[in-house]
Amino acid sequence: MNDDNLSMTDTISTASAPAGLTAKNVAILGAGIAGLTAGYDLTKAGHRVTLFEKWPGLGGQASTFPVAGTRLERYYHHLFTSDRDEVQLMEELGIGDKLTWHESKMGIFRQGRIYNFVTPIDLLKFTAIPLIDRLRAGLIALYAQRIKDWRSLEQITAATWARRYFGEKVYAAIWGPLIRGKFGDYAEQVSMAWLWGKLALRRSLKGEGIMKEKLGYPDGSWEVINQALADAITSHGGRILLDSPVTCILPENGRACRVEVAAPGAWRLPPEEWERGEVFPGRFDAILATVPSFVFTQIVPDLSVEYRNLLSGVQYQSAVVMLLQIKHSLSPIYWLNIAEPDIPFVGLIEHTNLISPEAYEGKRFLYIANYVDKDTNPLYGMSNEALFETYLPHIQRVNPEFSQEWIEKLWVFREDAAQPIITCGYSQRIPDYRTPIAGLYLANTTQIYPEDRGTNYSVRLGRIVAQLVHEDLQASSLAKVMAPHIQEIETP
Repeated sequence: MNDDNLSMTDTISTASAPAGLTAKNVAILGAGIAGLTAGYDLTKAGHRVTLFEKWPGLGGQASTFPVAGTRLERYYHHLFTSDRDEVQLMEELGIGDKLTWHESKMGIFRQGRIYNFVTPIDLLKFTAIPLIDRLRAGLIALYAQRIKDWRSLEQITAATWARRYFGEKVYAAIWGPLIRGKFGDYAEQVSMAWLWGKLALRRSLKGEGIMKEKLGYPDGSWEVINQALADAITSHGGRILLDSPVTCILPENGRACRVEVAAPGAWRLPPEEWERGEVFPGRFDAILATVPSFVFTQIVPDLSVEYRNLLSGVQYQSAVVMLLQIKHSLSPIYWLNIAEPDIPFVGLIEHTNLISPEAYEGKRFLYIANYVDKDTNPLYGMSNEALFETYLPHIQRVNPEFSQEWIEKLWVFREDAAQPIITCGYSQRIPDYRTPIAGLYLANTTQIYPEDRGTNYSVRLGRIVAQLVHEDLQASSLAKVMAPHIQEIETP
């Protein structure tokens, strides 16, 4: 389990660094939000950071691409008012004024109808379940938000708890579809600690927020944050090498210190097909990997069987996200949860119902969200055209006027490490940030818990592990500085 005494929000401080300590060479694998944040903190502390990213761009799962005169995320994003870590980071980077808060328009599609689903009044109007069950759902949601010890919920499944407390009708109409849509065949195994995180951390609103939930989005897309972090890293002397996936981490004398890097273009292949690359010049005093666990086990050949088993004990759901540029608005809802079990996607996120189409030259954008097991679900391997044909009649159930003629452009994005599967007793399977190999650290979404993964918690993760790496490097330097003096004292 990770060190509980590390601050969740404090940044690295070098003000009290002992005399004689020198900057160290640090490699970071992955230029997602966690890797960029860690690189920012470590370069700010004076370390020489080289950041390796397999893709030709920044941001990882918060990466963007050019559309309609600006940029847009490949995978839908927004911030909640509770996401203080990322808000604080933006202010620190001098881009706090780029974050704009918008009124939320959440909904749920059930029994052929769209329901607003933001406020307690919306719950009372949710006639897909009887009134007594609506009242019960509201009271139990408030009760869940007041549970402070998530550990008491870790050994019971979300399905069992929700059925017991919310009731079968509420579970069938709301929570069951959400959990099945996110975790598929693992739905009955997901821990209540995960659902508690949704209820108590993200959806716990107070004051005006109870009636008017606000969601944050940076003006100009997440690229504003990605680029600000990258600029801060390079301004402090760090390097960011894009299109440079690390194919192997090489230890010397039992300590991780060198990396092999694949030739440009390797990102087009899955990690299991990467060929061993060239050894990167120079040695590193610490290596931080922010890659998924299944990639980590492929690029570190010297892991023990026990540690490999620990990492492989947590599986991922993959994301298949279709993005449509459309001529007309599908509905007035920004985030529409799909609660019909026979519809083959979990959500319709109409981005331009949160951000005005004016920001995109009048164009409208709709994400069709899905989580699948890539090895068993045929949707993962479908062509873009076949996937759209599969989805089309179901989109028309939401809006019968929708047709193929609405489509101006279509993209499909796939991410294998989209959602760790949070089963009972999950906290006992979280690996420490320090791996069994000296100088080698791991930080990825499997270690974000009990909160659900998201860019805010990736910021927090990056800052925690950067602080840990820095403290270890300080301790190592101090030991070398003090070693001759200790020897003099001990020598008769």
